[in-house]
Amino acid sequence: MLAIENLNKSYGDRPVLQDLNLNIQPGEIYGLLGPNGAGKTTTINILCNLLKADSGNISINGEPVSEATKLLIGVAPQENLLYKSLSCEENLNFFARIYGLERKRRRFQVRHCLRAVNLTDRADSPVETLSGGMQRRLNIAAALVHQPKLVILDEPTTGLDIEARYEIWELIQRLQSEGITILLTTHLLDEAERLCQKIGILNRGSIVVEGSLEELQKLIPAEEIIVVKTEEEARAIERAKECCFIPRRYGSDLAFWLPERLELKEIILLFDGIAIDSIARYPVRLEHIYVEVTKQIRA
Repeated sequence: MLAIENLNKSYGDRPVLQDLNLNIQPGEIYGLLGPNGAGKTTTINILCNLLKADSGNISINGEPVSEATKLLIGVAPQENLLYKSLSCEENLNFFARIYGLERKRRRFQVRHCLRAVNLTDRADSPVETLSGGMQRRLNIAAALVHQPKLVILDEPTTGLDIEARYEIWELIQRLQSEGITILLTTHLLDEAERLCQKIGILNRGSIVVEGSLEELQKLIPAEEIIVVKTEEEARAIERAKECCFIPRRYGSDLAFWLPERLELKEIILLFDGIAIDSIARYPVRLEHIYVEVTKQIRA
């Protein structure tokens, strides 16, 4: 559905994208992760033909990016592009007219998109009366009104409470079940874990690692990660190294990578003689992979 080959873009002497390569299969949810300034927004602007690349090739559904491919893409930006004094239906009708939908099709698509985001009962409500989650769903509906092949969701749940976030996640999964291909940018790593079939971590303008969650987990040589609370951290680290555990810091947490899963009583025995306040056990998560990868790049 989307193929990016050796994409480069610089602003003056500052390179933003450097030989970026990325492929998204039809019907896939692809999570594009990366720190601020990694090149995500520039990539999206080039995809939408709003910015010209210095070099490289992009095709969407087999067609090179051009004015014509704009109709193949729907974009729901992080900031809602909605007119707050207009109703939900009026907003969608406005965007449908921008995309050139003729009247009969426009009416059908507006009703269909309101149903898709569960806002049929709020069709006549001004946007300013909607909750934040409802507004975000309507923002996504505006990206769908012209039936695009590829939908770009830029930080779709940022700032939402957990209930509204679950609603958006359910909507995204429903869109995928209808065959829509989705490029998702997010800083919420649990969101990418839950939704994405493939994840790419972008840093300094290039994809540094890419794959399914299961494939990325293999980058961490651990079967389990434990977080240990203790006043005797130096002794705990020394003991862990003797047991071939790899120490890591996640914020203020002291963690160890375990090469194999152990019973809790075995772990406790390995730290015998050290005052341990608590031990928490975790599977290898995307957050551990992300920290490791970006740390290596910074180094």
